[in-house]
Amino acid sequence: MDQQPVGIKGMLALYRGLPRSVYVLFFATIMNGVGIFVYPFLVLLLTQRLGYSDAWAGAFMSVAALAYLPGSFIGGKLADKIGRKRVMVIGQLLASSMFVVCGFLGTSVWVPFFIILNLLFDGATDPARNALMTDITTSENRQVSFSLNYLGHNMGFALGPVIAGFLFYAAPEWLFFGNAIAATISIIFVGFMVPESKPDQAAIEASYHTDSLEKAHPGGLFKALLSRPRLLILAVCITFFSFAYSQSLFALPLYTTSLYGEAGAALYGSMMSLNAIVVVCSNAFIVMILRRFHPLRNIALAGMLYAVGFTCMGLVQAPIWLYLLTVVFTLGEVIDATNTHYYIANNTPISHRARFSAILPVIMGLGHGIAPLIGGQISTRYGLGHVWIVIGISAMVGTVGIIILHATEKRSAG
Repeated sequence: MDQQPVGIKGMLALYRGLPRSVYVLFFATIMNGVGIFVYPFLVLLLTQRLGYSDAWAGAFMSVAALAYLPGSFIGGKLADKIGRKRVMVIGQLLASSMFVVCGFLGTSVWVPFFIILNLLFDGATDPARNALMTDITTSENRQVSFSLNYLGHNMGFALGPVIAGFLFYAAPEWLFFGNAIAATISIIFVGFMVPESKPDQAAIEASYHTDSLEKAHPGGLFKALLSRPRLLILAVCITFFSFAYSQSLFALPLYTTSLYGEAGAALYGSMMSLNAIVVVCSNAFIVMILRRFHPLRNIALAGMLYAVGFTCMGLVQAPIWLYLLTVVFTLGEVIDATNTHYYIANNTPISHRARFSAILPVIMGLGHGIAPLIGGQISTRYGLGHVWIVIGISAMVGTVGIIILHATEKRSAG
């Protein structure tokens, strides 16, 4: 490997020379990240504004997560058939319109219904977005490109929760309006400046004659998945991480508001902003330092940081310790995000990119779907302290699975 510049110069050089469409998606992602107001505060919206109990809020969040699935499957299928950009634009505009309706409904009992519809349409958008990013990159620049896009999301998200934390009490309807406006601007930007990227039939046919891990598969989705068993195993391991992370997003706002009352919402918002700031400041450095290691090894390190950060969260109360542990689990998040999607993209057949981008996140997100339901029950029956223990155990189970997967891959390669 060529000698790479280090320090600030190296981190800036890391993102030079990427395809133009990658930079367009980067700026669009910043805009979208700034406008993410609703979901970081969804549990508080349900409990404090709509009167849900912790258990009912957790149940709703799990049910709402299920709405993502049909949208994801449909969007993935359509994106592989009719194109990435068309599915992205239509799906995102429909998702934004659902939040506009929510903004006008106030505390109506219909608000949760339209939140579910938002998730349905958002689910259709994501596989197309992920496939587009994979299409416009190569195995050589893909990790850096994914890292830049992830950086853009968190640059925007560094500001979004702070704004939302104050809007929650002062003008809650603008959580929905602001989210919808930012998402719409973002997708219009992509629609006009990023060309369609779906591989044509000639490219798919040509890939059959290569030894690339990305070569097309002639069968349907499930046959293609079975041809990539390591991706399935990885996805199962990652769902333990998603369980831990989603559980923390459910428990953290409840925990901070139980400690500090109304000030807890602002504290939670600042913790989420710190999360994004750490991502922005550490992203390039982490990619530069860890890119020489196997991605599975890096993902296992991420799991260990999750386990430490989340388990200890329930043992502290002072804001300084809450901020410190936010830094710990955020470092795990950065390592996870910059290696998991990179590993998956490099092992996905070009003929099934959008469909893999639909099904694998569903498997990886199973933990995300059931976490609020389980967390709500644990919190109601035993208290929030026990939730953090469950989170730590889940993160460690996923970590052990990744370590075993990495060991078997090294053995088969040797």
